[in-house]
Amino acid sequence: MKPGIEADAPARWTFLSNHSHVLLCIARDPGTTLREVADRVGITERAVQRIVADLEEGGYLARVKSGRRNRYEVHVDRPLRHPVESHREVGVLLGLIDGPPPVDRPGPG
Repeated sequence: MKPGIEADAPARWTFLSNHSHVLLCIARDPGTTLREVADRVGITERAVQRIVADLEEGGYLARVKSGRRNRYEVHVDRPLRHPVESHREVGVLLGLIDGPPPVDRPGPG
């Protein structure tokens, strides 16, 4: 560890953007509230609202009403946006961070 850097010090930068952090939170829990996402990511609820609007506009998320709450569908087949990684889909990023989705296997018999 470099001198002057404490193990418990908050990171000044991260490898992923707030957009990817928000998308990861929603992919993990499609019924989460934007307030919960804001708390997890460490940004304001208003910033999460703007990011969700960007993700919806880009076709990466769809909002589905479930009673009085929203649920979100992540479109994992959409390409990442930057030219450096645009040859990969969002699902690859999500799989890299959280592992592959569980596979439904038929039971015995």
